[in-house]
Amino acid sequence: MEPGTSRDKDNTTRRKTTAMCQHQPTCPSAESADREAARPVAHHPEQGWSLLCNGVLLFEDTGELLPDGQIIAPHRPLTIAA
Repeated sequence: MEPGTSRDKDNTTRRKTTAMCQHQPTCPSAESADREAARPVAHHPEQGWSLLCNGVLLFEDTGELLPDGQIIAPHRPLTIAA
């Protein structure tokens, strides 16, 4: 496969995000349903975001930006007033 092709780019991205997690057991991948359980490697509450070791940017409104550029809309649970 030629360098710079789509598949080559995907493999490079996958290696970078996997290398960020040095925990045992390893944190959930960015593709996992429980990706938010990964440990933060950078936390900026004043700006409203954290970078998780799986490469996910987690925003305080519960929105996410995945390493592949996919956007996950905020998904806060609805609270019911008593």
